[in-house]
Amino acid sequence: MSLPSYVHGASPVALLGETIGANLRRTVDRFGDRDALVAPAQEYRATYRQLWDTTTTLAKALLARGIEKGDRVGIWSPNRFEWVVIQYATARVGAILVNINPAYKAQELGHALAQSGLTLLLLARRFRQTDYVEILDRVRPECPALREAVVLDGEWTTLLDESGSIDDDRLAAREASLTFDDPINIQYTSGTTGAPKGATLSHHNILNNGFFCGEVLRYTEVDRVCVPVPFYHCFGMVIGNLACTSHGACIVVPGEGFDPKGTLAAIEAERCTSLYGVPTMFIAQLDHPDFDRTDFSSLRTGVMA
Repeated sequence: MSLPSYVHGASPVALLGETIGANLRRTVDRFGDRDALVAPAQEYRATYRQLWDTTTTLAKALLARGIEKGDRVGIWSPNRFEWVVIQYATARVGAILVNINPAYKAQELGHALAQSGLTLLLLARRFRQTDYVEILDRVRPECPALREAVVLDGEWTTLLDESGSIDDDRLAAREASLTFDDPINIQYTSGTTGAPKGATLSHHNILNNGFFCGEVLRYTEVDRVCVPVPFYHCFGMVIGNLACTSHGACIVVPGEGFDPKGTLAAIEAERCTSLYGVPTMFIAQLDHPDFDRTDFSSLRTGVMA
C-alpha cells in the first residue's frame, strides 16, 4: 500500500489575501499602542501607531522622489530600525525592495545593482571595516539605472522631510492600486557556484510565509521576538519581521550585527519571549561569561535554522 509523502487537504487557517501594507494597517488598528519595534543599540522604540506613521512619512517621501509601482529600491545596511521602516514603506508604495547582503564587496554589489535594475539605493555609511559609500562610488558607473543613493547616516531625516509635498490622497491612491500578487521583494541567492541570482517574491509569498511561521510559534500581541539574524535574509525580514507584525508582536533588534553579549542583554532587558539564531549564534551565547547571569525566564520559544 502506498501512502502520500506529503500532507494535503484544506488548511484550518486561510491564506492571507492582502498586501503587506493592508496587513500592517489591520495590526495597527488592533494593537496601535503596543510596542512594535525596539532597537536598544539605537535607543529607538516605537509603538505600532508610531511605526505606521513613520512608514507613512517615508512612503510619501518615496513618492516625492518619483518612485513608481514596480521600481526597484535597494537596502544595503546591517540590522537597524530604518531597515524595518524601509521594508514596510516600500511595500506600501508598490516598490520592489532589493535586499543587499551587508557583506558584499564591490563585484557582488555591482552585479546586484545592475542585474536588478535598481533606481534608488538606501545604504548605511559603513559596517564594521567596510566603507559602503566608497564601494558604491567605485561601482556606480556600471549601474546606469541607479538614479539616487541616500546614506542613512546623515540623510535619513532629510529624506523624511520630503514627504510634505505628498498628500494623504495620493498615497492612498497608490496603495489602492496594489494587489497581493504584485512583486514586492527581490532576495539574492548565495551564489555558491556562480553570481548571486535574484528571486522575485510577492506580497502573498512573504506575508503568508511570515504569518504561518508566527502561527506555528503561537505568536500574539504579548510576544517580544529577539531578531539578531540579518534582515537581508528571509530569516530576519520574513520569519522575523512579518511574523511579528502579522500577529501584533514586537520586533527586538539587539544590534547591527550579531553580538552574544548584546543579544543576551536584549533578551533580559526587553523580556523577550522568542529568540532566533543559527547554531553558532546559540553556541556563542552559551559560551559567553554573561550567560549564567542572564534572566531567561521570559523565553518560551524560538527558531534555530
